[in-house]
Amino acid sequence: MKKLAKFALGFVAAIVSSQVCATSILHVWEDDNKSKGITQAVIDFEKQYDCKVIIHEVPFVSQIDKLRLEGPSGMGPDVLMIPSDRVGAAVVQGLISPIKFMQEEQDKYIRSAVSAFSRSGDIFAVPKVVETLVMFYNKDIIKKPLDTLDEYYSLSEKKISNKNGEYGLLAKWDTFYYAYGAMQPFGAYVFGTDSDGNLNATDVGLSNDGAVKGLSIVKKFFDSGCLPKSILGDNGIANIDNMFISGKVAAVINGPWALEPYKSAHINYGVSPLPILPNGKPMSSFLGVKGYVISTWAKDHELAENFLQFINQPKYAKERFVMTQEIPPLKSVMADPVITNDEFANAIAVQASRAVPMPSIPEMSEVWGPIDGALQSIISNKISIKDGLNSATDHINYQIEAFRSGM
Repeated sequence: MKKLAKFALGFVAAIVSSQVCATSILHVWEDDNKSKGITQAVIDFEKQYDCKVIIHEVPFVSQIDKLRLEGPSGMGPDVLMIPSDRVGAAVVQGLISPIKFMQEEQDKYIRSAVSAFSRSGDIFAVPKVVETLVMFYNKDIIKKPLDTLDEYYSLSEKKISNKNGEYGLLAKWDTFYYAYGAMQPFGAYVFGTDSDGNLNATDVGLSNDGAVKGLSIVKKFFDSGCLPKSILGDNGIANIDNMFISGKVAAVINGPWALEPYKSAHINYGVSPLPILPNGKPMSSFLGVKGYVISTWAKDHELAENFLQFINQPKYAKERFVMTQEIPPLKSVMADPVITNDEFANAIAVQASRAVPMPSIPEMSEVWGPIDGALQSIISNKISIKDGLNSATDHINYQIEAFRSGM
């Protein structure tokens, strides 16, 4: 009997021990080749909280889809990453939980990065990195970036007049992602907001007078031949990159993803925020934000919150930038010399303050196809700017209505 009692006590102790161990283990999905950025923060967190953090590198683009499959079975992570434009769908589907400490700490981050993850008063992510479009310029052609888009237009006219295959400014303005930066500062908007500040998918502002004005400014680059036909269509970005790398272009509008290939090509380039438009306002851009979120199926939500609060302290966010070159939207870090003295990082930081968060509601998926199709018809002069944008807006509204009826 004594042996049996000892065995029973030992069995119970083992169960309790395993339960304690389970609650003190945190599973985190980090992006490919990015876990090095949080290595020291994880080590320090484990010491302070007497727990174990297991990091798995999972391709960023597939994390939320994997969570949908693995979360309900208990095989998913406690913490993972999400792009801001998918947070709306993730909330509706019940995949992620609000992060409580962000209510008190949101002012530490740039406002646009926090709003990108906000839904009905709750904040569902800790912003990790911001991405947006910037200007890359060839210092062997222009010593410093030009201030205004009009100046780039004049340079572009001069370049094509030489008829030697050289160009001033190239941008993928036949696609909405790039063209919106010229439309928004004149009053265009994707979705309006309701009385509570939430995005209102029934209010699409892509065919108003501001949208027409902004698009007319970039269209003249195409009409005058300042932008070649080779940059249209699916291979346009690759052709822009190749022309810039070959030294035939003074400047291009592109994103952080272009940094590595431009570096590898040993181009003598500089980076700056986007130029000023004729109305005196700087070009805007879509702000892409990646953030850490907590799974609905997290085994210890409080520990997960402590982890995110800990690793996003300024000293660790700064270290993460040094290791990965991803720009953290923490105000104190963006104002740090490690960012302000880095030409590329500073350009991203400045442009991020002018950028508009990518709409995070599911209805955004119904916008891209119609507006991109309209832009391509407008650029090729198959339809007027006003008629093209009106048609696109009607199509978007129809698709959103169909989408909502199927929810």
